[in-house]
Amino acid sequence: MKLTTMKPILYSLALLAGAYLFQGCATSSQKQSSLTPDAARAQLEVLRSDFNTTKIQTLNQVMKLTAAEADKFWPIYRQYEKDLAAVGDRKLALVVEFMRHHKAGTLTDQNSQEMAAQWLQNAQDRLDLWKKYHQQISNAVSPIRAAQFLQVENQMAIFVDLNIASEMPVVGSSPQAK
Repeated sequence: MKLTTMKPILYSLALLAGAYLFQGCATSSQKQSSLTPDAARAQLEVLRSDFNTTKIQTLNQVMKLTAAEADKFWPIYRQYEKDLAAVGDRKLALVVEFMRHHKAGTLTDQNSQEMAAQWLQNAQDRLDLWKKYHQQISNAVSPIRAAQFLQVENQMAIFVDLNIASEMPVVGSSPQAK
C-alpha cells in the first residue's frame, strides 16, 4: 500500500509562500503609503482568489476523489468557502481596526479587550465551521475524506495565520517600532 504524505500540501504552500513574498516585495513601497480601502480590498480579492485556486489544487492532489465522491464533495465545499469567506471578512475587519488603533495610538484597555474577545470569537467561528463541514463531508462522502479536507484546511489556516501574525505589530508597541 502506497502512503500519501503531506508533500502536496507543503509544495503548494511553498508556491503560495513564494507568491506572497513576491507580492510583499512588489508592494513594500505601497505599504509605506496608505492604500485606499477600495485598492486594498481589490488586492485582497486577488490574493483570496489565488489562494482558493491553490487550495482547490491541493485538495484535488490530497483527496483524489472519485467522480461519485466529487459530485457530493464539491457542492458542500463551495458552501463551506462562502461561510469561511464571511469569517475571513470579519477577521480582516478586526485586523484593520487594530491597525487603525495602533497607528493612531488609540489602543486602550477597553478596545483591546473588545478586540481580543472578537479575535477569540473569530477563531471559534472557524472551528465551528470545521466541525460542521467535517460532519457534512463525513456523512456525504466518508470519514476519511472529511479528515483529509480538515487536514488541508488546517494546514492552509496555519499558513494564513502565520502570514497575518508576521505583519502585525506587537500590542502596545509604538507605531514607529514596526
